[in-house]
Formats: sequence, structure tokens, C-alpha cells
Amino acid sequence: MDLRDQLKNLFPEHEEQDFEMPEEKFEQKGALLCKFEKKGRNGKPVTLIEGFEGGDAELKEISKKIKTSLGIGGSEKDGVIIIQGDNRDKIMKLLQEMGYKTKRVGG
Repeated sequence: MDLRDQLKNLFPEHEEQDFEMPEEKFEQKGALLCKFEKKGRNGKPVTLIEGFEGGDAELKEISKKIKTSLGIGGSEKDGVIIIQGDNRDKIMKLLQEMGYKTKRVGG
């Protein structure tokens, strides 16, 4: 018995089945908090979005959608989205259109 016959015994002839992994849709349980802050930023106003429970990839995706749709700058740091300027109302409207619950904090 040569190597080819031994391999045939180990791996019987059958069709391989492709199993599709279901995509896990992340669902936010709590509301996203939209805060306005000037403290510690040399008086420059920023809008903070806190309370996101997903991963970094989803956080960056949401941040990118907000920044491109409003045409403003910002960043993501430690699970918080930082957007330049006081744009709470516009950001909250965008997040609600994306299916997230939002809550305005302060002012």
C-alpha cells in the first residue's frame, strides 16, 4: 500500500460543505451620551459621544460617518468619539437615523 492509498483511507471521497458564519449584528443596549465640553481644551468646544458598547472597528465606522456627513473633524480615543465644535443636535439626529438611542447631557 503506497502513500496515495493511505491518504484515500484517511480522507474519504465526499463533497466539502461550505458553512457560512452568520454575521453578528451588534445591538447597543444603552443610550449614547452626547456631551458638550470646553474644559481642558484651551477653550475650544468639542462634542463627546460616550457609552458605546461595541468594538473599536464599529466605533471608528460611526465616527467616520459622522465626520464625513457633517464635514467636521474629530477623533476616537478610549471608547469616546470626539467631534470638533458644538454639534450635539446634528450628531444626535444622525445617530438616531443610524438606529442608536441618544441622550443629551448638559445644557
